[in-house]
Amino acid sequence: MKQVFFILSVLSLSFPTFTLAEVSHFVRYEVNNQLHYGKVMGNQIQPLSGELFGELKPNGAPIPLSSVTLRLPTDPQKVFAVGMNFSSHLASPPNSAPPLFLKLPSSLIGSGEVIHLPSDASNVHFEGELVLVIGKQAKNLTEAQAEEVILGVTVGNDLTERTWQGRDLQWMRAKASDGFGPLGSVIAVGVDYNNLLLTTKLNGDIVQQENTRNMIHKPAKVVSYLSRYFTLMPGDLIYMGTPGRTKALNDGDIVSVEIEQVGKVENTIRQTH
Repeated sequence: MKQVFFILSVLSLSFPTFTLAEVSHFVRYEVNNQLHYGKVMGNQIQPLSGELFGELKPNGAPIPLSSVTLRLPTDPQKVFAVGMNFSSHLASPPNSAPPLFLKLPSSLIGSGEVIHLPSDASNVHFEGELVLVIGKQAKNLTEAQAEEVILGVTVGNDLTERTWQGRDLQWMRAKASDGFGPLGSVIAVGVDYNNLLLTTKLNGDIVQQENTRNMIHKPAKVVSYLSRYFTLMPGDLIYMGTPGRTKALNDGDIVSVEIEQVGKVENTIRQTH
């Protein structure tokens, strides 16, 4: 299946147009074994032509949201993550570089999919997070320039195996195993991502809830810092850290992370025996 969603070779791209007060929601979806992208309009999707990371135009009549299968919103080259970014969880010094690590693109899994944990993963915790979506190729940005390359945001769950995290040389296995990167289906464009309420629920009960304004290292700072060392590409993702306390998940648990004005990711946990 051909999954062309953005053009990496173009250096100068314009984002989908929207007014300053408007929040738009874009999705990548599958219908009749073909991938498309569109704009969510209530219970319908307006099909679009063009490029998500370029210019988009309506293409045909709206279709019911229920008639399509939503897919991951991007096909990233790189998936970054920030640690210790809320004092309610673990705090890093605000005047220091943001603590960073990598997740693998292969760890990403969509909302509604079952997460099958490895058989020896016995201490996997949820971590509800805001996720930035990069929209332009960029390098060596100032903080003032950084916001210009953030296309929008989605919602994620940075699943973490705490025992492995403390035992292994690096966090690769603990953070980037298959299915350890649940990701929402929607890219929200036009939201104030520095002021959004994030809520994580475990089997329907609230277990995390905090506003993104309490992030220690703000998106502009993180994007600017990353761009010193990595060429950011359209579709790259940045998990922005989790607030509050976390706990181990059990077989059959349902974890959901929701961010106001953005969307929700929800998955069921299955322990492999």
